[in-house]
Amino acid sequence: MAASRVRPGYNKQNSDITVLFSKRVNWLEMTDHTSSHRSAVPSARHVLHADLDAFYAAVEVLDDPDLAGKAVMVGGDPENRGVVATASYEARVFGVHSAMPMRTAVRLCPHGIIIHPRFDRYRQMSRAVMDVFHEFTELVEPLSMDEAYLDITEVVDAGRLPLAIALELKNTVHEKTGLTLSVGAGTSKSVAKIASDLHKPDGLVVVAPGEEREFLAPLAVGKLWGIGPKTGQRLRADGIETIGDLASQSTGWFQRRFGKRAMDVQSRAMGEDREPVRTEREAKSVSAESTFATDLTGEDTLYPHLSRLAGRVAQHLEGKQLKGKTVTVKARLADFTTFTRQTTLPYPTGSDTVILETAWRLFSRELTPGRSFRLLGVGVSGFTEDEEFQLPLFGEEQLIGDGATAQ
Repeated sequence: MAASRVRPGYNKQNSDITVLFSKRVNWLEMTDHTSSHRSAVPSARHVLHADLDAFYAAVEVLDDPDLAGKAVMVGGDPENRGVVATASYEARVFGVHSAMPMRTAVRLCPHGIIIHPRFDRYRQMSRAVMDVFHEFTELVEPLSMDEAYLDITEVVDAGRLPLAIALELKNTVHEKTGLTLSVGAGTSKSVAKIASDLHKPDGLVVVAPGEEREFLAPLAVGKLWGIGPKTGQRLRADGIETIGDLASQSTGWFQRRFGKRAMDVQSRAMGEDREPVRTEREAKSVSAESTFATDLTGEDTLYPHLSRLAGRVAQHLEGKQLKGKTVTVKARLADFTTFTRQTTLPYPTGSDTVILETAWRLFSRELTPGRSFRLLGVGVSGFTEDEEFQLPLFGEEQLIGDGATAQ
């Protein structure tokens, strides 16, 4: 695999883009959309993964240029158990990262500048970026406010190359919003996602068709989509350190190790997964949670918090025109032990009353003398489209059910 640093067609000053390209096709000389290039690109699907760099922090720097070059930490108050939502790369040098307690971040980076999140502003900027994505293709799958997949197969089939498209995408986003993107290009979502993460910030990695397995082989097995920390630890204990090690295993080994997930994991390890870009992502759950400034205990104290969370979930369900059958409660104790309890109702619901009463039945079983809580969460899943469901004659209360399963 060859590598080079290039700036073809990208006008942003000081941009330094890393492109991994095919040994067989000189991608760096093929950034124009002339018909002579068509035959050089093998027939394949082409996907981009576009990820805004340190998005929240970047927006803050954009709005206040005096923050440029400084350690910016967007998140909550360290005195009220706030966490880091996003840190600028200047803060990350000191070990600060997303989801870290802000108190820890301040200890690691005492000169860091803490900024409370402005989600309305971030949503506004996200919409502007997504609008740019849709100028390139209608096949856009947003993953969050700051990242998305783009299926550019039709654009490539029309004569353009992934490198040229990705460069233009980065350039256009920067010109219209002032933000930088890291982009990965490949023949699948998983390859594109891994590629975009390799050279952040402001990076571009292109993996040419036919080079997926060679590209993935030397990477740590934990880089593979679907391999979490625990699974990665078990694989490394068995001597499987890289994605190449994983890809070399037999189909039978995958079936024994991953069960129903075997085919998906194996195809991803080989760079062959066919997961489509979904323009309308179906929500799998709606949830709300709250971390308390001080540990709480007792029914009288905790019930109002659970009620408020249930109301927020019901409001979100109504807005999404969804109803769900499974209610989940999440709780974290003072010693940071975290657990969930859930039950499935006989009928879908979006009612705040049903959600609250179900959640309280699950949670109240965990209330024991002396037990205090630092976090509560409520979620609903198992969705159907919002429609009228006839309640049984014995009323809504009976819908709550009585069986809870620990997870």
